[in-house]
Amino acid sequence: MSEIYREITPLTQYDCFTVFDRRKTIFDFPLHNHEEFELNLILSGKGVKRIVGDHTEVIDDVELVLVGNNLPHGWLTHSYKWEEGMPEINEVTVQFHRDLFDDKFLKRNQLFFVRSLLEKSAKGIAFSKETIERIRPRLAALAQKSGFDSMLELMSILHDLSVSRNMRTLSNSTFTDENVNYNSRRIEKVFAYMRDNYDREVNLTTVAKLAGMSEVSFSRFIKKRTGKTFIDSLNEIRLGHASRSLINTTNTISEIAYKCGFNNLSYFNRMFKSRNGCTPKEFRDNYSGTRTFV
Repeated sequence: MSEIYREITPLTQYDCFTVFDRRKTIFDFPLHNHEEFELNLILSGKGVKRIVGDHTEVIDDVELVLVGNNLPHGWLTHSYKWEEGMPEINEVTVQFHRDLFDDKFLKRNQLFFVRSLLEKSAKGIAFSKETIERIRPRLAALAQKSGFDSMLELMSILHDLSVSRNMRTLSNSTFTDENVNYNSRRIEKVFAYMRDNYDREVNLTTVAKLAGMSEVSFSRFIKKRTGKTFIDSLNEIRLGHASRSLINTTNTISEIAYKCGFNNLSYFNRMFKSRNGCTPKEFRDNYSGTRTFV
């Protein structure tokens, strides 16, 4: 990902987190990643394009996103007529160290939901409007706090986010190199097989046999465990690899589609746009470094 800017945040080893409260009419920072977690609130940003990992979406008036460490992300002003100007956008950004909560601490029962939230953020998380309305005044006030009180409030905000409803993950897991644990050896075995063989033919008969189940039973089992069908799960793995190839290679879109296991180009294009919110060409252009993000 040589086109992605590596941001060095102002956090020192002695800081817990930092808060930026900014008002702007243009997003002019390149697509980037960094070691720290980032919680980003945008107000009055309707029509702005958001890119997180391999997911692209035009946002509504308000949004709140949690971005995991090293996950590429950016916001792009793209749909306004420049001569008319843009409305003033309020952006509140909280960045905190990846080791602010160490593994031993997060394994405590009381931190279960926060741990799950931080794990999911490896793909990026967008929160519902209801959640945003509850959290936005607290984020806006966070910059006014200091010392131990500010740390307690950040922990409280993260906990409230972790138990909120209707959050959704954004990027494909294979794009972020995330290994999801579904607490099932059968599922893990099947996913390992799909990750190793995504560029070949992978059918339901083979994976069901691998799990030691009938096709009907396995189809129900994987849906119950992951919330996705077998085909959806396989397509997500393949689309993640396709996204990486669009960034890291100069191969044509058709070459990438076939190398990632899609035997039908129109089907690949349709699946890619459905999952990522843009065509493969638009996605490659977004990562080309020719546009501006923050």
